[in-house]
Amino acid sequence: MGMQQQVEKMQLRQGFQNLWHTDLMGTVTADTPYCCFACFCGPCVSYLLRKQALYNDMSRYKCCAGFMPCSGRFGESHCPELCLGTEVCFCFGTSVSSTRFLIQDELNIKTTPCDNCMIGFMLVLSQIACIFSLIACITGNEELGELSNALSCIADTVFCSVCACIQTQHHFELNKRDGKLPPAVLGVPQVQQMSRTDEKNPPQTGYY
Repeated sequence: MGMQQQVEKMQLRQGFQNLWHTDLMGTVTADTPYCCFACFCGPCVSYLLRKQALYNDMSRYKCCAGFMPCSGRFGESHCPELCLGTEVCFCFGTSVSSTRFLIQDELNIKTTPCDNCMIGFMLVLSQIACIFSLIACITGNEELGELSNALSCIADTVFCSVCACIQTQHHFELNKRDGKLPPAVLGVPQVQQMSRTDEKNPPQTGYY
């Protein structure tokens, strides 16, 4: 997908009207066991969620869900399971965000400002830790090196925690889409969610 197409997709997502059935702050209480599973085995969860997002039809698979310039150029159609396993292991963050875009585009889901704030904080903290690590490496300052290590540890902890919440949010939404949640768990949908259609068959559009 070209840069212009990515920009257009991002702009389109801003106009989506549906909301996630559980926000990032509520994922821990919404499904605590799965959140712990996502925290300690993120790549495994990312693999399972991408496959579920594709309705278990791996013929639809493309690297990073078609959102990266390299997508579709690795012969994914010949060994999609292997390619997906490689993606979630070596491009974990990208695999999570790609699955998120797939779900958002299919179900017209927008991300709340609070969720955006958490995701933005995670990304900014990781960048700051990286910058401090480079400065400490260049200057050789021991105190700066210790600060860099502390920041990196905090950034990694935040990254793992937020990614676990994001993947739990995806899991909850995909189970809702596929009719795997009991009515008692769903509760009364919000006004913005009433326009959502729960498709029993894979959609013909929305996948690259």
